[in-house]
Amino acid sequence: MPHNIAVLGSTGSIGTQTLDVISQFPDRFKATVLAAGSNVDMLVSQALRHRPALAVIADERRYAELRDALAPHGIETAAGAEALADAMERPDFDTAVTATVGYSGLLPTVRAIKAGKQIALANKETLVVAGELITRLLAESPSRVIPVDSEHSAIYQCLVGEDPETVEKLIITASGGPFRTWTAEETARATAAQALRHPRWTMGAKITIDSATMLNKAFEIIEARWLFGVPSERISAVVHPQSIVHSMVEFKDGAVKAQLGIPDMHLPIRYALGDASRLPSAERGLRLSDYASLTFEEPDEVKFPCLKLARLALDKGGNTACVINAANEVAVAAFLEGHITFDGIYRAITDALSHIPFVQAPTLDDYVQTHHATIGYTLDSLSRTSH
Repeated sequence: MPHNIAVLGSTGSIGTQTLDVISQFPDRFKATVLAAGSNVDMLVSQALRHRPALAVIADERRYAELRDALAPHGIETAAGAEALADAMERPDFDTAVTATVGYSGLLPTVRAIKAGKQIALANKETLVVAGELITRLLAESPSRVIPVDSEHSAIYQCLVGEDPETVEKLIITASGGPFRTWTAEETARATAAQALRHPRWTMGAKITIDSATMLNKAFEIIEARWLFGVPSERISAVVHPQSIVHSMVEFKDGAVKAQLGIPDMHLPIRYALGDASRLPSAERGLRLSDYASLTFEEPDEVKFPCLKLARLALDKGGNTACVINAANEVAVAAFLEGHITFDGIYRAITDALSHIPFVQAPTLDDYVQTHHATIGYTLDSLSRTSH
């Protein structure tokens, strides 16, 4: 009997690679729910290939296209954020792969945890925005989270069989992005086209820009704090341009364990879907002889000030990270559209932090209100400054 999977964000980079893995193991996995943001054409194509019970499009304006294409094939359809959240309570899947972009992953993940689903977490913003809430919900649910992000999957794998009390430090690796060797002045003036040229990974535009600012690494530090229960002062980032060491764990006896692999997301996806078991791969594996050297260097927080936001968010707590995430979503979109400069992304985030009210112990409703308030404020602020 196949293990039934819901793929949220099925048309994105992680979603399409998840469906690759499902196709490679048809006797083991079945995609029973597919959900996408607005790419209705790709969603229809995926649904006709994988024959899920349900296909959901978040953009309600595209619903008629989805319904008309799939109704003749007996595939149920739905639209909107609420429909996606409701789908997480369906009894016809066991694991939810949360691969949506940004804040949109929070509410479906909350509903999936309350429904007792296993979570293959690729949407780091869920733990960035509401890590304390998610941790509390997991403590009250049979749900488990297995991370899909390559860095957190690496840490997860390094911790298998280890006593958590012996962990000294988590070390998250970063490629350094396209601007690792640029000066701070050159980086500040970088264009969107330059920022989108990631040297190692092929990802969506939003996460590629987050990698270029290194806010993605700040988010990964926050996510690691909640996933693994390690205090923020014992989590650090190191630049590793080759992207072969995906992350490391240092132990109290001085030993350091690392997970190595080629820059390819299929491995952590297979590991998560297989419930931390090692599924065979037809792809070529890592050959260390192909690499003359593996190098590591400290990240430049002057050139990449967004990296410092991890400490701020974890030290201050409350809804701070929620504000950072929401402001960043608006700022990245503005940068991609040419309305602000690259260094304007950081300024937009710190501006929002100084204007959005702080909530010390936020509820789910507080997170929702904070997100929408920050989106509105940042849109207004950038609109005023770009004219």
